[in-house]
Amino acid sequence: MSLISTLARLEAVESGRARPLATVRHRRISDEPLVLVPLTTAGEAGAPLGALVGTDRDAPRLLTVAQPRDRDLRFAFLGELAEAVLPYLDAYAEVIEPAERNETDPETGKRVKVEVELCVDAPQLIVPSRPGIDFVRLLGRSMRFRRTAEDDPDTPYPAPPRVPLLGRWLTHYGERARVPGSSLLLAATDLLNRHWATGQSSLEDQHLGALLAWIDPPEGVSGAEAALRAELDRDRGGQLRCPPAGPATDPAFDNRLLAPAVEGYDRARQALAAAEDGPGADEQLARLSAAERDIRELLAGVMRPTWDAMWHGLDLLRALPEGERVADRWTRDRWSFTGHRDRVRAGEPPQPRLDDAVTAAQKLASRETAQAQLEAQEALDDPLVFAGRRLSGEAFLSEVTEVVMAYSESKRPSPRPLVTVRTDDRPHLEAGTKVFRSLDGKPQSAEFVRSSAEDADDNNDNDDADGVLVLRLTDRMGRGKEPAPGSVPEKGDRIAWTLFEHDQRGGPKLPDPEETPWTHGGPPGADDATPPHARAEAHAPDPVTEEDFL
Repeated sequence: MSLISTLARLEAVESGRARPLATVRHRRISDEPLVLVPLTTAGEAGAPLGALVGTDRDAPRLLTVAQPRDRDLRFAFLGELAEAVLPYLDAYAEVIEPAERNETDPETGKRVKVEVELCVDAPQLIVPSRPGIDFVRLLGRSMRFRRTAEDDPDTPYPAPPRVPLLGRWLTHYGERARVPGSSLLLAATDLLNRHWATGQSSLEDQHLGALLAWIDPPEGVSGAEAALRAELDRDRGGQLRCPPAGPATDPAFDNRLLAPAVEGYDRARQALAAAEDGPGADEQLARLSAAERDIRELLAGVMRPTWDAMWHGLDLLRALPEGERVADRWTRDRWSFTGHRDRVRAGEPPQPRLDDAVTAAQKLASRETAQAQLEAQEALDDPLVFAGRRLSGEAFLSEVTEVVMAYSESKRPSPRPLVTVRTDDRPHLEAGTKVFRSLDGKPQSAEFVRSSAEDADDNNDNDDADGVLVLRLTDRMGRGKEPAPGSVPEKGDRIAWTLFEHDQRGGPKLPDPEETPWTHGGPPGADDATPPHARAEAHAPDPVTEEDFL
């Protein structure tokens, strides 16, 4: 936690209201996001209980599973979810624009530009909290390998037609959510925690109701009091007025309301099966419909507060202006969405259960690069974030006091002007340290030469030299002998310098998956020749011993 975050939390405790951590919004919020509030059965993360989904805050689509242990009902729920989500994704997949992309020519091995399609926009999925992202990833993993009757007529339990396709999309969104700065799949609590600091712990910040209570408390009530009410306040029936933000459920709701309702539904199903086509079948069918309707009303009531809270949080976030470099990160999300659309249309198989060694290393390297880029871009977009980097000695704000033209010592001298600046910050600089500033949206680098205080120490006069730094510009001044206009700062300019690079370079070059060394498992499919019993032993769990029991 940075010093700025710590100070903001202390101020939130003192004032009773959340304090801002940012002056701009660092994530893209779509004009029409798809909001999903999932609900699962207690103790069974893979058994969905219900969901509210849609793009209209006043008309969410309610999906429920009356008996989560029934495979057919779960498949029906997944089929309805596919009907609700896939049309939303398809609408964005059809609107494209021409774009250029660098690719390697297979004949020459050189990088060339090729004309490709790029989706004009990308669909965005927002869930209440971080466990909701995990649930989306779990759904994708459990759905993308399902067989339909069309794929395999002999499959014992065929899934609805479009369920595997939805699983592939949810898997892609779940993987993309692990990329720092991506906005395809977002959690409302993570969004709010990025832009506001509360006076409670990070664990309590995962409760959407308590988090909003700190950010926007009722009139005359402090954030701490409002958050306590959101967490603990119950009605006369002992039910929480602000239920958890999915996919978890409250034990009091499970025991007092949900369990009796499901039992009633089971009894109605058994009575209907016993009546078959007899004279009482119509009455039993009506009882079954009533029991199912009761469950739908219960689940709608427990999910609707979270649904309304999510839209309230989006309204608060939309009030912040979008950061300048958010559009660049959203463009990368559009490329990611377009690439997966092309893979699906090309008929490629679903994502594997486990990545091979090269793919896993590539993902890790790209995420590390994305994290460094995100931290740099947030600091450049937001003065409040930049202040935190200044306090840590990773950046400094300065005023130019003198510019002396100098040139490199080479056969063809290049301009290397010396810029003297004065700053009140204390950056961690040593001779030769590179610093960067933003010039027309691109980073210009300079080299720290010396501090004027070092010269003043020799003359025993350190008052005027304190905070005076000498920097040598090294690039982005054109190819001529004289610097390009505007590339060299002038006296009196105020410039923000950073000790971190603005654009992170890519990681080390990795081999193709087909050239994976034997030390990392060999090429994909190399273990196909291994006997099945040997593969089973390799993935078998550790044997249970006496030490595993108390």
